[in-house]
Amino acid sequence: MYSSNSNRSGAAAGRVFMALFAIMLAMALGLFAFPAAATPFVYVANEGDGTVSVIDSVTNAVVATVGVGSHPRGVAVTPDGKHAYVTNAASKTVSVIDTATNTVVGAPIPAGDNPFVVTVAPDGKHAYVTNLTSNSVSVIDTATNTLDPTVIMVGNRPVKVAVAPDGKHAYVTNNGSNNVSAIDTATNKVVATVAVGTFPEGIAVTPDGKHVYVQNAGSNNVSVIDTATNAVVATVAVGSHPRGVAVTPDGKHVYVTNAASNSVSVIDTATNTVVGAPILVGDDPFVVTVAPDGKHAYATNLTSNNVSVIDTASNTVVATVPVGNNPIGVGIVPPPPSVP
Repeated sequence: MYSSNSNRSGAAAGRVFMALFAIMLAMALGLFAFPAAATPFVYVANEGDGTVSVIDSVTNAVVATVGVGSHPRGVAVTPDGKHAYVTNAASKTVSVIDTATNTVVGAPIPAGDNPFVVTVAPDGKHAYVTNLTSNSVSVIDTATNTLDPTVIMVGNRPVKVAVAPDGKHAYVTNNGSNNVSAIDTATNKVVATVAVGTFPEGIAVTPDGKHVYVQNAGSNNVSVIDTATNAVVATVAVGSHPRGVAVTPDGKHVYVTNAASNSVSVIDTATNTVVGAPILVGDDPFVVTVAPDGKHAYATNLTSNNVSVIDTASNTVVATVPVGNNPIGVGIVPPPPSVP
């Protein structure tokens, strides 16, 4: 005969078994799932072979290669991480990649002449495309992937564009006229033109929206613009022929690629001085971006056909990832919102 304690133990075991069975059944039916750890994927535009390489940031290995248009240069991922927009310079179009399947979706979106870089606004509703040889910026409605009828005329040979965190202004480097156009995104009109150094290319806005960092390839320096006054308030000397610039998510540092020096400089934004020795990377580093968690920076090396992964805590290269031919643009899928 079983004791009452044995009966209670058997009943408790039975309840645990039934609870586990219910969870397993719910998971099988898709009704319940544990939160999955997200892997931020890095998208790299390879101008030389018309592809985009997809890097798994955990393993630092290429896990997919997506064919796009001719001479892709810029890539930007939407804030929700669902799509990557890629400029195809020779095709005069923008391709849209579904990041869940790594396939191009829809027809190519027409842009201006020689589209160079694309940036998606923080709210994800619009993408801004610089058209290098038509001296303009095209605006894409990301809900419909159609062009806004307004074409924004800027300076000579616009290269790159960055949007302020509040989405109210976009800033464009005009490589041929040595200035930056500030665009009011509500009206799509240029509201200020700021003179900077020679041959400006890379541009980034600090997380607080107070400053814009512009690298000047011909001057070997970085201009710092105060967004309240649209005036240059500092100039920071960096390496030779700087081309790309990115601000860390905490706003404390700026990373700058030096194409002719094969290096990356790091600027302390509190003092606007270069800190530490230049970080040696691959040949002809072009664009740099910092991961959303701030732990790594990714620099595309145009002529060595790879990407340098920099540990931002130590400012050392911890991996070199082979990609396609002549990588230029780089964008990172942000992690999903945390589950409470």
